[in-house]
Amino acid sequence: MIDLAAVDALLALARTGTVHAAAAELDYTPSAVSQQIKRLERDLGARLIDRQGRGVVLTAAGRRLVEEGAHLRVQVEQLRSRLHDAGARPTGTLRLGVFSTAVRGVVPGLVTRAAADAPDLRLTVTEVEPWDAVDAVTAGTLDLAIVHHWEGVSLSLPASVRSVEFLRDTADLLVHRDDPLASRDAVSPADLRDHVWSSTPDGTICYEWFCHMFRGEPHPPRIDFWCREFASQIELVAHGLAVALVPRLGRGRLPDSVTAVPVRDPEPTRRVALVWRASMTDSPAVRLLRELLPAS
Repeated sequence: MIDLAAVDALLALARTGTVHAAAAELDYTPSAVSQQIKRLERDLGARLIDRQGRGVVLTAAGRRLVEEGAHLRVQVEQLRSRLHDAGARPTGTLRLGVFSTAVRGVVPGLVTRAAADAPDLRLTVTEVEPWDAVDAVTAGTLDLAIVHHWEGVSLSLPASVRSVEFLRDTADLLVHRDDPLASRDAVSPADLRDHVWSSTPDGTICYEWFCHMFRGEPHPPRIDFWCREFASQIELVAHGLAVALVPRLGRGRLPDSVTAVPVRDPEPTRRVALVWRASMTDSPAVRLLRELLPAS
């Protein structure tokens, strides 16, 4: 009999290249991953991996099992989803990945409604960047994810993933109330060349849109503060140290010293969507979350 948990360990090993990385992805110990691979080799009577420096490479048998194992996991997941009637009450644990502002602006209401409708369903939430969330859903380390992408910044989805957009969000320029821009009805990137900025770090999807916004300008904006948390950016604006582009979703009430000014040409708008593996489409838990999503 083939142990599906051991197959999952081999799939993670194929994705990550090292036992330690596979263990981190699966939330196992490296020893547990190694033991699962050895058990799989013993059950199949074939060597599946070869050590190569600090990493591993798959043997021909290992590559074949990874290919077939991925299909097997999809079939098992589809079977589990279809075993439930359309009106079945969701149970078990659902792993949800969410970007930071949606943790504040979407998750509390969503989890509260889910608990009321399906008390036997447990939702675990992990904060994760949209690109990483899509990868995790595809790999099976998350079941669903709430992701976003800015207009002009693509977020590609593999064929094995489905999505539904449920919200559109807009970001404003935040400035100190004494800044001359605070009295403007709207601003454009050309108005912002000489300001000191706070921005999310390079590699985040919000920074990608920040770069997109200034792409047509003669020189890049000056960024002195790199902050992943928008709450930290708001505090810097409140002290007059920088300006920031902060989404409305999950923003909360601004300090009295901070003014939000709309931005135009381009308007910073992002689409928010739920993504899940196609093999889980018939799952009662996935269906419930789709029904409970807030309307835009």
